[in-house]
Amino acid sequence: MDGQQIQNIARKVAQEQPEAELCYPFGPEYEVFKVRGKMFVLMSQVRGEPIVNLKCRPEEGELHRAIYDSIHAGYHMNKRHWISLYAGEQITEGLVKQLVEESYDRVVAAMPKRQRPLALRQE
Repeated sequence: MDGQQIQNIARKVAQEQPEAELCYPFGPEYEVFKVRGKMFVLMSQVRGEPIVNLKCRPEEGELHRAIYDSIHAGYHMNKRHWISLYAGEQITEGLVKQLVEESYDRVVAAMPKRQRPLALRQE
């Protein structure tokens, strides 16, 4: 899957998450999705190549990097808690969807219950 396809899928899935908002805090070349002010997706380009940065558990990030050639430590992010998706044959729509949802869930789970999106407070 090419980088533009990965970004398109990530964008679509991110927009579907409860109370997700798109913003550009680092300039127009960086698409950032936040929930309640906390970032869970950052999309940009590295040397002209589209990438998607996502939050993840450190142990899961290590596993993803070991399995997938085009998943690396988060570019310009905390290397333990973020991964970057690059174009690659191993990257599928299902994987992108799963990783975006997990990134969102990880950010929401770290919030106090009263700050979580209303639809998720019961969990």
